[in-house]
Amino acid sequence: MATASQKLLERQRQTQSRLCIGLDPDEHLVPDPLRREREPWKRLLQEVVPATAPYACAYKLNLTFYLAFGATGWRLLEETLSLLPRDIPVILDGKWGDVPHTATVAARITFEQLGVDAVTVNPLLGMDSVTPFLAYSGKLIFVLARTSNVGAKDFLCRPCPTGYLLYEHIVTTALGWSGQAEIGFVVGATAPNDFARVRQLAPQSWLLVPGVGIQGGNAVALVQLNGYAPLIVNVGRAILYASNGTDFAEAAARAAASFARIVRLEPEG
Repeated sequence: MATASQKLLERQRQTQSRLCIGLDPDEHLVPDPLRREREPWKRLLQEVVPATAPYACAYKLNLTFYLAFGATGWRLLEETLSLLPRDIPVILDGKWGDVPHTATVAARITFEQLGVDAVTVNPLLGMDSVTPFLAYSGKLIFVLARTSNVGAKDFLCRPCPTGYLLYEHIVTTALGWSGQAEIGFVVGATAPNDFARVRQLAPQSWLLVPGVGIQGGNAVALVQLNGYAPLIVNVGRAILYASNGTDFAEAAARAAASFARIVRLEPEG
């Protein structure tokens, strides 16, 4: 069975793009034509997924947006996962981060119950909070390093006694963790200088980059800074909610195609 990394590389080769599409059902953003339907999100995703699949090297599902709907949301999460083509890697954006006993349950939910390829984790409780995820062979664990929000500066950009900023310390420390899974990092596109620094510290690691699209990150600059190292650029709302009208699926496909061209996978040399 192919590892998450192998699936990503193959999918990027097929699409010639590093675009990951976020599938996050926000109750305030459902297209108007679907508002009267009993299951508007199911209909939205049923149409958007096949429309955007030709441009996606991966899909990312933010767990919080599904849990917001309670039991219905969990069912929607499972139904959405069943919609996704098996050859397209799936990232669960759970930002898990808890003591080992709880982290073990979270890892089991992520990889055994939901069966996704990759997950995001918060490393601030230390190595033992991430170890349960690393026990799953072939999976990809994205450690939060330098996030895309303004508040990231409150902690992640503070200096440590080692001389590193906290996000730099996270990267260098996590690179020393061992397990069956592969470690990558989450780095926001809204902080290009910090992105370049993480790429310097982790030259061969997968970087998952949010912050392009609605948040305003510069995808062109990001690709230039990254070079040919492993990269996934996530765009969510700017694709999923590209239109508020009956053409929502077609508009999502057009937006996905546009972003895919921006983050295209150029042949080396």
